[in-house]
Amino acid sequence: MLGLNSYENRVYQVWLEEGAPLVVKFYRPGRWSDAQIGEEHSFALELAEREVPVVAPLAFNGKTLSRTAEFSFAVYPRRGGRTPNLEDPKALEWIGRFIGRIHAVGATSNFKFRESLNIETFGTGPREWLLKNAAIPADVLDSWKAATEQALEGVSRSFQRSGKAKQIRLHGDCHPGNILWTDDGPHFVDLDDARMGPAMQDLWMLLSGERDLQGRQMADLLAGYEQFMDFDRRELHLVEALRTLRLLHYSYWIARRWDDPAFPAAFPWFGTQRYWQDRILELKEQISLMEEPPLSV
Repeated sequence: MLGLNSYENRVYQVWLEEGAPLVVKFYRPGRWSDAQIGEEHSFALELAEREVPVVAPLAFNGKTLSRTAEFSFAVYPRRGGRTPNLEDPKALEWIGRFIGRIHAVGATSNFKFRESLNIETFGTGPREWLLKNAAIPADVLDSWKAATEQALEGVSRSFQRSGKAKQIRLHGDCHPGNILWTDDGPHFVDLDDARMGPAMQDLWMLLSGERDLQGRQMADLLAGYEQFMDFDRRELHLVEALRTLRLLHYSYWIARRWDDPAFPAAFPWFGTQRYWQDRILELKEQISLMEEPPLSV
């Protein structure tokens, strides 16, 4: 067995006496219910049945979710690959095509049990929890409270400009590390964060650099995406709003997991005065960015 990089769950590559290696994911107890995990698995299988390149769980005795002691776990085929070259417009278009196909399937029905990505679940709720439970240093607390309040007001205005973006089933965490590239093109892994949300959530994390460059990257993604799924251009207002929510939720995520020994070891700087000062500066930058016009595609 080889432990793979995963903080939320515990994931291992397992070699067998016969056959190809497998990947086994043990779910963090209490994070998702069996019904919520079942929706993740069903979505992955639904995509795989339509030949969308996602890594779906294997079924044993007709079930994809198994249990040992208090741990639920699933078994996956091992699929390797390299990080995609996001500087290549053709690669972005290729990725965009598959995200469009994921969303075309995702839009056909809704999750019933998995939470949605919205201002409450990724913004105001995490902010309230951090105020009650995180040891934010007293000399930066007022500044952090003001910055987060202003940032969430900016997020709210951005969502209003987006025209009440349609909620669909998403990959949810579509950053470059969850896209593996082979000679056959990209395939998508880890639907652990699949949820309902706006289509932009699966696109914005693939953007980087200055605004002009991000606009060209988005144009390349949409050139592929819109071959399979319509895209409401008003969602371009959500790029910086979703980035802001992710920044705020990230602090909440680490704080919630601090009793897991893996987290203090991996994030020793968390909770320091410098950490919160840097978060305040990030949020102030986001407040300004959210007031700028949307990306020109």
